[in-house]
Amino acid sequence: MAAARKWWDSDAEAYWQAHGEFLGTADFIWCPEGLNEATAGLLGPVAGADVLEIGCGTAPCSRWLAGQGARVTGLDLSLGMLSIARELGTSTTQVALVQADAGRLPFADDAFDIACSAYGALPFIGDLAGVFNEVARVLRPGGAWVFSLTHPIRWCFLDDGSERGLVAQNSYWDERAYVELDEDGEVGYAEHHHTMGAIVRSLSETGFVIVDLIEPTWPSHHDQSWGGWSPLRGRILPGTAIFSCVRPGVGGE
Repeated sequence: MAAARKWWDSDAEAYWQAHGEFLGTADFIWCPEGLNEATAGLLGPVAGADVLEIGCGTAPCSRWLAGQGARVTGLDLSLGMLSIARELGTSTTQVALVQADAGRLPFADDAFDIACSAYGALPFIGDLAGVFNEVARVLRPGGAWVFSLTHPIRWCFLDDGSERGLVAQNSYWDERAYVELDEDGEVGYAEHHHTMGAIVRSLSETGFVIVDLIEPTWPSHHDQSWGGWSPLRGRILPGTAIFSCVRPGVGGE
């Protein structure tokens, strides 16, 4: 976690400058394919709900949810990201911002109706079950847990939006993390790969029921690239997996 915090603190401003226009200041974009919550409605009605966003970054999703009438808490490990989130906040879209580890949520049991994460935290955590356990703990019975992350099949391919990224080169079952070392030889950046089966098992073992699995297609009008996500690859390979889950209980499915 220390490496992830250091990386995102140092990269926060550059990340916002590179992706802020695409993400917006108060919009809920699930993925580089551009699927937004206003269209998809994956969270269901949010007005009046207590919502936790995990890995909120600069908090555009949280501000959008607040604008829809939700009571929102945005959590992130990076103080750098949260500092930008505070600068972007307005008096009309109040969001409580909390710096904390997704694997140790500083909230009481049964505190939220909905938990969500749009590429936040989960790609950078090895222990998914630990996070899912925490999410289940803070969700009320019947609560929704919806999150997006890199589609597991993408780990077979180079992170390259050109034709080079269309040739499988890595084993899908190799779940070793992708790691970059800094100038001192310490871990500077790490991203974790989990197979589809591993994600499903972790959800099942922590008590969640999967309601849907969304694999967004690349819209024909979308001509922006985001690293390895590009129109070329998007027409051929899924880039994102969105899991829609529920904590069973009274009011649940």
